[in-house]
Amino acid sequence: MAAKLTVCLLYGGRSGEHEVSLRSAGSVSANLDPGRYRQVLVGIDPQGVWHWQKRGRPSQSSYGPVLSIHPTCTPVSVVPGRGLYAGRRRLPVDVVFPVLHGTFGEDGTIQGLLEMAGLPYVGAGVLASALAMDKDKTKEVWRLAGLPVLDWLTLRASGPAEIEAVQKRFPLPVFVKPATAGSSVGIAMVHSWSELAPALADALRYDAKVLVEPAADAREIECAVLGNEQATAFDPGEVVPRHEFYSYEAKYLDPNGAELRLPAGLPEEVRSEVKRLAVSAFHAVEGSGMARVDFFLERASGRLLLNEINTIPGFTNISMYPKMCEVAGLAYPRLLDRLIELGLDQHRRRNALRFAR
Repeated sequence: MAAKLTVCLLYGGRSGEHEVSLRSAGSVSANLDPGRYRQVLVGIDPQGVWHWQKRGRPSQSSYGPVLSIHPTCTPVSVVPGRGLYAGRRRLPVDVVFPVLHGTFGEDGTIQGLLEMAGLPYVGAGVLASALAMDKDKTKEVWRLAGLPVLDWLTLRASGPAEIEAVQKRFPLPVFVKPATAGSSVGIAMVHSWSELAPALADALRYDAKVLVEPAADAREIECAVLGNEQATAFDPGEVVPRHEFYSYEAKYLDPNGAELRLPAGLPEEVRSEVKRLAVSAFHAVEGSGMARVDFFLERASGRLLLNEINTIPGFTNISMYPKMCEVAGLAYPRLLDRLIELGLDQHRRRNALRFAR
């Protein structure tokens, strides 16, 4: 019998998506096959301090499994080239599974730190993580690659000049969103010009630049991608918000905030095109491991437009990424197996490279 791998779940984090991470990590922890893996739990508190959870395991909540973070006297440190340490004790880790959403987790910072530590990890590398986190730069790369994207305007302030630029570019309503936040944090739908300056100011609390986009009359289609150089897209799903849009509250706080249709009711040619574009979008940002690619399908024109890509999508019990994989026949525990295999494969490929003459 093969020896068990030790998987370090890294969760929590210093971002507006801290609570979502606790729930995603709870689901991952509950679905890791105990016959194949040992778990090391490292929780990152909202101040950014890492804590080794000696006896941590998921608790049940109305939203499903949840991991908590208990501050301890043994904070975890990262030693370049040596791995993770709790105090003076080296934590035995074969692979790290970052279940971190948003800033300081999905943006390349953790990925770079883990590479400096010499640790294999699940998911996208430094470049793809940083690029995909920035919606503005992602759209620029996709547009250069000839992929269809929803039009946008990037702003760094909320003054009269910015208001005028939006008014000249788009009719109402428009969406305002931080460039690098996730889970719909800081997003607002603007129906009147008097609402625009406050919406911009609020979004600028979360990032130094914001995107303004037209409010498309469109269906929201999502597609799961899995793989490294050879990536596979699964049949897409559809999100039908019951709120005004698919807000943070609709995603995570209201159990009836949206209807998830799996698979989406699409003609075969549209479904195939979604999958083709999803893989192309994934490769354009140098993705690896996993990603959820989000689209708008315009009702009037039938055009498919790329919206954004998430390199660490939600893994809660109601999240679309694992559900799309499950509908395709890849059960949650087997999905985790595959993600770990892909992470280890990427690590072997990086280690095979020469970094000195």
